[in-house]
Amino acid sequence: MREGPAVSVRGLTKRFSSFTAVDHIGFTVRRGEIFGFLGANGAGKTTTIRMLCGLLRPSGGEGEVAGFDIMTETERIKTRIGYMSQKFSLYEDLTVQENIMFFGGMYGLSPRELNDKKSEVIEWAGLAGMERRITSTLAGGWKQRLALGTALLHDPEIIFLDEPTAGVDPVSRRNFWKVIQEIARKGVTVFVTTHYLDEAEYCHSVRLMDKGRIIASGAPEELKREVITERMFQMETEEPGRAIPLLRAMEGVSEVSLLGIRINLLTPLPERQFQKRVLDLMKKEKIPVESLEPVEPTLEDVFIHLIK
Repeated sequence: MREGPAVSVRGLTKRFSSFTAVDHIGFTVRRGEIFGFLGANGAGKTTTIRMLCGLLRPSGGEGEVAGFDIMTETERIKTRIGYMSQKFSLYEDLTVQENIMFFGGMYGLSPRELNDKKSEVIEWAGLAGMERRITSTLAGGWKQRLALGTALLHDPEIIFLDEPTAGVDPVSRRNFWKVIQEIARKGVTVFVTTHYLDEAEYCHSVRLMDKGRIIASGAPEELKREVITERMFQMETEEPGRAIPLLRAMEGVSEVSLLGIRINLLTPLPERQFQKRVLDLMKKEKIPVESLEPVEPTLEDVFIHLIK
C-alpha cells in the first residue's frame, strides 16, 4: 500500500462538448474514512466517480487514487479498487454463484482463492441456499449485498459505491449502511455517492455538489453548525400555500422553505419572541397552526440553504 491519502484531486474537470459536467473540483479522501459525495441527480457525482475509477478520461485537472495517477496509471488503479455502480454491476441472467465466479475471475483470483471467497461472500451476504438462483429473481436488498460482495472479492484498498441504495426499501438502506460501517472499521476506504442527504450522517466527511461544482465540504456536524447560523423552527399547517407568502414578508424571518408537509423557518430572533410573532400573524389571518417548534438543521436543510 502506498503512502498518502486514498484519493486526492485538483482542478478535476469533465466536459462533454459544450457541457461541463464536472467543473474544476478538488478534494482529499483520507485512508479508512467513509467519504460522502452528495447532491441531486445530475450534479456530476457519477461522472466524478467514473473518472476516479479509470472508466472516463478527465478533460482537465490532476489527481491520484491509491497513489496512482488518474491520467496515466488507470490500469493500476483498477487493481486496487472495488466499484459498485448504480445498477449493482451484476449480470441478471446469471445465478448468484456464477456472478461471484465471473467477477472473481475478472479480478484475477486463483481457483483456490475464488472458492474460498465465494463461500465468504455467500455467507456474509446471507445468500446461503440461494447460490443457484437467477440474480434477476432476487429482491433489491439481496442484489445490493451480492453486488457489494463481488466488489470486495479481491480485498481492495478503496471501494467506490455509486448510488448504492437507489431503488431499495428504507430497511435495506439502513442495513446496508451498517455493512458499510463494518467495512470501514476494517480499514477499507469507502467513497460513496448518494442523493439521499440523510445518509450523509453516516459519513466522516462529505462534499455537497451542485451543477458540477462543490458548494460545501466538511464533517456533517460542522456543515450544519457553520452554514446555518440562525435559529431554525419547523411549522406545520394545513394551509402552507397561504402561510408561506405571509411568513416571507414577516419581519424577523430570514428564510422560508417548504419540505414535504413542513415549513422550515430561519430567524435571528429569540425563541419566545419569534413564536409569538408567527402565531399572532397566523391567528390574525385565520390560518390554523398544528405546531411551531425549534429544530436542529439537517444536511438537507444545509443543501437547500446553499443552493438558494
